[in-house]
Amino acid sequence: MTEDNIAGHRRRPHGPLSGRQAEAARNDRRILDSARAVFVSDPGAPITAVAKHAGVGISALYTRYASKDELLRKLCTDGLLRYVAGVEEALERIRADGDHWQVFVDFMRELVDADTTSLTLALAGKFAPTPDMFELANRSAALQDELFGLVRDVLRPGVTVHDISLMFELVAAIKAGTPERTTQLRRRYLALALDGLRAAEREELPGPAPTWQDVTERWNPS
Repeated sequence: MTEDNIAGHRRRPHGPLSGRQAEAARNDRRILDSARAVFVSDPGAPITAVAKHAGVGISALYTRYASKDELLRKLCTDGLLRYVAGVEEALERIRADGDHWQVFVDFMRELVDADTTSLTLALAGKFAPTPDMFELANRSAALQDELFGLVRDVLRPGVTVHDISLMFELVAAIKAGTPERTTQLRRRYLALALDGLRAAEREELPGPAPTWQDVTERWNPS
């Protein structure tokens, strides 16, 4: 995926939408929000469950997404783009002489609240990613490596960039009875995790660090 492709995903149409366009945009947002809720809860759910949750006809859903796999790809591409945007924002702040630790903390908090990692936990291996998605994932990894290289000075020895990826997953696995309570608990345990990541007098971390293969191999459908 090229820079132009990525930028195209972010662009919004200029000027007010017509009534029909606005309704279509609302329906699409409703479908995507419903798809996320349905498939994060049950990755094996049929696409009809998404239409029911969104309150739209199945024909309206198929007009936008020809298959369940296409809908899953859209969800995960949007999640990747959100992650890329978060890393780019953190890099801009650090380059502007931002405090490394505070930038890192804000980056972690914002991405935990965005909850893109729940898609990884639920959907990895459930569909075949496209070459463009793998290219976007590689871009995300390169940016993450760049950010990690800049904040390494404030992290405890032995922490690697892939530890950060799996830390997101550990926090995303926390679920409570309501979205509000889930957010509260995730922020609580992220704070505990951040304290463990910060450079200080620490014991050496046990075991080998996770690798890029550990992080990515789950996306290959079994």
